[in-house]
Formats: sequence, C-alpha cells, structure tokens
Amino acid sequence: MRAIVTVIGKDAVGILAKVSTKCAEYNANVIEVTQSVLQDMFAMTMLIDISNLNKDFASLADTLDELGNSMGLKIHTMHEDIFNCMHHI
Repeated sequence: MRAIVTVIGKDAVGILAKVSTKCAEYNANVIEVTQSVLQDMFAMTMLIDISNLNKDFASLADTLDELGNSMGLKIHTMHEDIFNCMHHI
C-alpha cells in the first residue's frame, strides 16, 4: 500500500528533512520525491510505502497536517486507492 504526500508553501530550509522524519517515525518508507522551488514557493510530492505503518494511516495524515500547520505549509496525505479513483476515467 502506498500514499501520496503533497507539500505546498513558502520555501525554507529543512522541509524535506522534517516531512521525511515524520514519515520514518510512522515506519512509512519514502519511495520517490519530486520537489521544485518557484521563486520563493516550495512544492513537493512524495510517494510513500505505508504497508508497515506502526500506527494507523489517519494518525500519520493528521500528524503531517499538524507539521505543515506549524511550518506555515499545507501538507495533504492521500491513500493511493483514493488518488487512483479520483484520477480514473
């Protein structure tokens, strides 16, 4: 099982490190990362493996949302099944 994590906000040092550290705390493995900075705006998409989470998925999503709020970012975490359903015609 996998999930998609998106991060949007003003660029700052350590965003990738802080988000990936939270994922590691939940035993979520980062599979792929794409990120870009447009002027001072940061955008990142992560694909994470959630097969071996040590807590439930909702808890991970809530924790990442709280992290984003504390950093002035918007972090959204979506289960791969939901993502695929939304993008399937």
